Amino acid sequence: MPTHDLAIIGSGSGNSLITPYWDTKKVALADKGIDATGAFGGTCLNVGCIPTKMFVRPSALARIPEEAARLGVEQATVSVDWPGMRDRIFSRIDAVSSGGRQYREELENVDLISEKVTLTGPHSFRTESGAEVDAEQMVIAAGSRPVLPEVPGIDLPQVHTSETIMRLEDLPQKILIVGGGYIACEFAGIFSGLGSDVVQINRSRGLMNQLDADISARYSEQAQKNWSVLYQRTLGAVEPSGSGLTAHLVTSDGRAEQYQVDVVLVAIGRVPNTDLIGAEEAGLDVLPDRRLAVDEHQRVLRGGKPVSGLYALGDICSEPMLKHVANHEARVVAHNLENPGDLRTVRHHAIPSAIFSHPEIAQVGLTEAQAAERVGADNLTTTLQRYGDTAYGWAMEDEYGVMKVIADRRDGTLLGAHVMGYQASNLIQPIVHAMSFDQDAATVARGQYWIHPALMEVTENALLGLEVPVPDGAPL
Repeated sequence: MPTHDLAIIGSGSGNSLITPYWDTKKVALADKGIDATGAFGGTCLNVGCIPTKMFVRPSALARIPEEAARLGVEQATVSVDWPGMRDRIFSRIDAVSSGGRQYREELENVDLISEKVTLTGPHSFRTESGAEVDAEQMVIAAGSRPVLPEVPGIDLPQVHTSETIMRLEDLPQKILIVGGGYIACEFAGIFSGLGSDVVQINRSRGLMNQLDADISARYSEQAQKNWSVLYQRTLGAVEPSGSGLTAHLVTSDGRAEQYQVDVVLVAIGRVPNTDLIGAEEAGLDVLPDRRLAVDEHQRVLRGGKPVSGLYALGDICSEPMLKHVANHEARVVAHNLENPGDLRTVRHHAIPSAIFSHPEIAQVGLTEAQAAERVGADNLTTTLQRYGDTAYGWAMEDEYGVMKVIADRRDGTLLGAHVMGYQASNLIQPIVHAMSFDQDAATVARGQYWIHPALMEVTENALLGLEVPVPDGAPL
């Protein structure tokens, strides 16, 4: 007989699987905790989405004098209390994390295992202390971790990842950020807004190169105005220098450069934790990017076939590595665990994402290049709508905000949208809604009132600017 009815590896979105359905059944929840802190509750709560946005907001407030000056208002950011800010944020985060752990510990039907585990089969694992656990059904939700380059000095205490940088004792006067993706750009926005001298390096030209080319170029241009950005450089080594560090950089043509900084933040990506749990050794299918392979029901594959009663969700198997995707997958998996005869299918369509840098960016669907490959460049219609060409954008004296919308000119099918600027993550939501419910561009633009002169007119005008057919009977 199995020791448990359900075993879960990971306490992020996997924690939500323990519904009232399991109250009379035996559940094992294994989580070694975040590497940096041992915290319970996964990446988003402890070192990801939530604490970073709690730093983004004060950083944005510290920048207000820049905007106010354009509008004839003189303001000043007098000081930034980093220790106070940090303690306010993590007193709340840590309380939620410890409360979640305590709640699971107190449940009689849940065995909480706070140590590393290794898979011994498709429904079993061994704890670091040697205990054996096997279950009728199992879910792998073990998440991901930051990637670190193998360079001298990478283990120095002043070298950080996104999992440790937010708990610094003091705001660094000068920080080197390695990477050009969303994590690196978010922290560049945070620290530059709070007053640090930020130097960001990227091995290629441009930042956020995975975005639509127009947005990537415009974002890179703005970033270069707000902090120092160096392209075609990699981190070669780090060594102590007084109370700080000497960062040795290597250019694409082989030249050596040195920068004196207080701390280094390495943000070059994240990798699924399949190796830490021994997924390949247990015979599970692992993709080239180290994600677990799953089917449309989130069942883990073994030899190309789904393993009954074995599921995965979140970063360990999902390419987007987004909390809202993990939450959707968790809802599907929760249903499938409780209803094995009525499996539901995961829906990975119109998945939006946002980068809370300065400026903010949001996207959904395809880039223009991807859309051209899918439907042909001649069948595309695009709009590039400037914030400043709408009433509210004009009132803001906005100089860089822009929304790009991409559609199929033949029938108005929305293929993608990309926004850079104030409240980008909100302005994109009507298009996420439209794509999710298969509404064409003309219907969305003309079939509802848009408040004038709200900033949402950026979205309305972007949709109205597309060269698409107007359905019969649609409002003019």
